[in-house]
Amino acid sequence: MRSYEIAVVPGDGIGTEVMTEALRVLDRVSSEFGFGLKFRHFDWSCETYRKTGRMMPEDGIDRLRDHDSILLGAVGFPGVPDHISLWGLLIPIRREFDQYVSLRPVRLLPGLTPPLRDGASADVDFWVVRENTEGEYSQVGGRQGTGTDQEMVVQVATFTRRATDRILRYAFDFSRGLGRPNLTLATKSNGIYHSMPYWDERFAEISAEYPDVATSQEHIDILCAKFVLQPERFDVVVGSNLFGDILSDLGPGVTGTIGVAPSANINPERVHPSMFEPVHGSAPDIAGQGIANPIGQIWSAAMLLDHLGEEEAGAHVMRAIETVLGSAGAPLTPDLGGRAATGELGSAIVNAIGERGGR
Repeated sequence: MRSYEIAVVPGDGIGTEVMTEALRVLDRVSSEFGFGLKFRHFDWSCETYRKTGRMMPEDGIDRLRDHDSILLGAVGFPGVPDHISLWGLLIPIRREFDQYVSLRPVRLLPGLTPPLRDGASADVDFWVVRENTEGEYSQVGGRQGTGTDQEMVVQVATFTRRATDRILRYAFDFSRGLGRPNLTLATKSNGIYHSMPYWDERFAEISAEYPDVATSQEHIDILCAKFVLQPERFDVVVGSNLFGDILSDLGPGVTGTIGVAPSANINPERVHPSMFEPVHGSAPDIAGQGIANPIGQIWSAAMLLDHLGEEEAGAHVMRAIETVLGSAGAPLTPDLGGRAATGELGSAIVNAIGERGGR
């Protein structure tokens, strides 16, 4: 029987709660489809930082290296600065394993009501492809004159041709493979003098290699407005690290809740393991209450299955999510307008996976 080793890092806050439900789903679907999943748990978190001064051990990357994939919950909690928690765990994993593609679907799921418009009028189903290893998320820069009226902070965004070209080509290939060859570039070349005109140039040059893919480009400010006003017009959107991050939070917000949004941090060459996580954060304001929406984590697990080559199982998980959300009296968590607990929604999805008629 084929089997896969999965590193599990629940992280902080609601990460531990939604991870429980995702693992229940993975256990059930792997049993249904006849493959094995071996989970190895790593309790790295802000609590680890408080105890040890590190978000993960010095050999943390090496301990993750031999796994087939990584399933992450959420990182961050009050008392530990965000730049410490993120740069101590999530970003090193992305960069050490060259997970240069952040792939984030935005879809209006059954039963969700968009907050800004009639759900029946919005066919929202697109993907954000985010460059994931450089750009605005850089450690180049510094401070001087701290605490004085001459204090100065310099933050340098760095873009290389190698990284820019490979994410653009990935986006073109993904758009073509999706069967909806329509790609939008997020830019800001009217205000950011060097880097965004460079992205525009590389986008134009590479687009010549893909004559079958329709292209457009939008400045990030008006693109955000169009996400709200015309989300159905998009198929695939590609952007830099910062722009992709912003857009992939805004997109799910337009559909009704960020609680359902998944993401994949992918090393396309499969030299290193890829990592899958929900877009939402650790939500310390509701942590421990048992009301967090587990769908973002479960959908991330479905993307993990797709990446492992278990596409039929991944599709079955998605059908189960859609079946539950679209059913009358569904056990919805508060962010979806209901009163159900995390475990109730998770159980409903697990039970729907066991209904073989959907297969």
